Amino acid sequence: MSPPLAASPDDAGVDLDALQAALLQAVLDRQGAMLTIKDAESGRHVRVNAAFAQWLGRDLDDVAGRTDAELFGADVATALRAADRSALDAGAALANEHRIERDGQRRDFSVLRRALVDASGRRWLACAWFDLAAQRQKDVQLRQALEQIEQQQRTIAQLRQDLHEQHGMRDAASGLYNRAHFDDQLRREVDLSQREHREFSLVWIALDPPSPEAAALGAAARRGVLATIGQLLRGNTRAMDASCRLDDERFAVLLSGVGLATAHARMEGLRRQCATQIVMQGGREFGFTVSMGVASFPHTAHTLEALVEACASALAEARRRGGNHVTLASIRFEAP
Repeated sequence: MSPPLAASPDDAGVDLDALQAALLQAVLDRQGAMLTIKDAESGRHVRVNAAFAQWLGRDLDDVAGRTDAELFGADVATALRAADRSALDAGAALANEHRIERDGQRRDFSVLRRALVDASGRRWLACAWFDLAAQRQKDVQLRQALEQIEQQQRTIAQLRQDLHEQHGMRDAASGLYNRAHFDDQLRREVDLSQREHREFSLVWIALDPPSPEAAALGAAARRGVLATIGQLLRGNTRAMDASCRLDDERFAVLLSGVGLATAHARMEGLRRQCATQIVMQGGREFGFTVSMGVASFPHTAHTLEALVEACASALAEARRRGGNHVTLASIRFEAP
C-alpha cells in the first residue's frame, strides 16, 4: 500500500484516508477513468464509479456484487481474472491492456491494478480503467504528422538534388541549357521523330551588332542582354521544348513536334519581342535585335548534321539581310 500522508498535531479529527480517497477519485474522474474495487477472493465488484456503470449500461447498484463473468462473459472474464491474479501476486501496481467488445464495438483499455489489505487482513483489488482510444488517436495523428514531415524532407532533398543537377546543366548568364545537355535532347528528338514519324523544328538565333548605347557599356550591356534573352526564350517555349546558349552571341531553340510554318510564326513573335525590349544597365536604357534561322526535321533535312547545317545557312541569310530577320531553310524536294 502507499505510505500514509505525513501527519501533524493539528490534524486531530481529520480522516486522512477519506481525504486521500476523495482526492484519488477526483483525479480519476478528471482523467475520465473508470474505477472498480473487487473482493480479491471472490472477484466480485464491491464498489464502482458512475463511469464504469455507464459504460456497461447498468445502474450502479446493478453492477455491485457481480463478477466479470456476469458482466463481460466467460472469455473476457478469464483474461481479466488472470491479470487480477498477477497483480495480487506482484504486491505492487501492475498495468495490463485489454481489448473488450461490446455491442459490436471494440475498445482498448489500460487497466492499472493494485492489491489492498484492510485492517482485518482481507484483500481487495483496486482497478482503474483508462480508455486508450484518445491515446491511440493521438498516436495515429503523430505517426501521420511524422510521415508527412518525412515526405516533405524527401521532397526537399529531391528538389535540392534537382536544383543541383539543373545548375550543372544551365548557363549561369542566361539560365538556358548548356550545349552538352541541348545536344543530348536534340539527339533524342531525332530518334523520337524517326520512330513516330513526326516533325520538329530547330532554330538558331544570333545577336545582331550592338547599338552605340550598348557598345559604350561593354561587358555590362552584354550581361544584361544575355539575361533578357534568356527570360524571353524561357517564356516563349514549352516544357517539352529546349533552349540553349551556344556561345557569346548565338542561341538555339528546339521546338518539339512543331512544323516549319508554326515555328516561323512563333519565332517571328519572339523577334518582335526582342526588338521592342528595353534593357536597363547602369541607369541607361538600350535595346537589341536578333537574327534567326529556322529549319525542320525531316522536311528541310533528313539527318541531324544536315539539320544543323540548314539552320546555320538560314541564320547566315538572315544576317545578310541586315539582321532583325527570321529566315526559313529551304524545303528539300525528293526526285520522283
